Amino acid sequence: MLDRSSIMAYNRSMNQKSVSDRAKILQLLVEGNSLRAASRISDVSINTVYKLLVEVGEVCANYQDIAFRNLPCRTIQVDEIWSFIYAKRKNVTDSMTPDAGDVWTWVAICAETKLVPCWHVGGRNAAAAREFMCDLAPRMANKIHLTSDGFGDYPQAVEEAFGIDVDYAMLVKMYEKLSGKREKYKGADKKIKVGRPDIKKVSTSYVERQNLTMRMGIRRFTRKTNAFSKKIENHCHAIALHFMYYNFCRIHKSLRISPAMAANVTDKLWTLEDLVNMMDAYFDNKER
Repeated sequence: MLDRSSIMAYNRSMNQKSVSDRAKILQLLVEGNSLRAASRISDVSINTVYKLLVEVGEVCANYQDIAFRNLPCRTIQVDEIWSFIYAKRKNVTDSMTPDAGDVWTWVAICAETKLVPCWHVGGRNAAAAREFMCDLAPRMANKIHLTSDGFGDYPQAVEEAFGIDVDYAMLVKMYEKLSGKREKYKGADKKIKVGRPDIKKVSTSYVERQNLTMRMGIRRFTRKTNAFSKKIENHCHAIALHFMYYNFCRIHKSLRISPAMAANVTDKLWTLEDLVNMMDAYFDNKER
């Protein structure tokens, strides 16, 4: 008689699409299509696409967490990007899930290699800032030059994570209020917080461009659509897949290689078929 793990492996193998078919579905997802759009285009069940996202999201998050250690990055920019689960905060009701409302994704990017070494999904508060920074710090092999925006909880979080072993500055953008809710950008003030950061390197341009890449590549980040996340777990899975594709599978236009190759994390450009094969191996080992 087969044991439970053998039955699970058998059921999984019987219900799977081929490697190339699943890679094509992933290609649709990383290019900004929703789950239902990917289902219609690939002519598969929405449940198939959903299950694939859940599985690949787990694998991508786990792999990058392990792989991104002892990184050679020297100049890091960090920022937060807004989204929501189920409904915007002002529209949340008691009948909705506990995670409903605004959610922020904290992102770090290396200015030289364009690698995204870590991210954090949560609120926009001191606890999230601390968790994000404490995840970033041990991944670095060297003392880094760090720039954040003017969010007030960053300095304490940076101190707790890095101590004085960092050159840290904030880029505080200034706006002039106009009539109604309009604002006019007036400029930015560079404030040195820790160490001796190079004022010329104090910038958040790369990480803000990464925010645009996320909105273009992750359908649930697109504004004014019904493709928003209904569960925070699926939100995290989509983000993990996005960064796996960005870091390992996509040639960066200015680098001519992937960010992971530029950071010496891998020596090859990954394909989505490679990702599917890694996912299969991961779950095969997990079920044994």
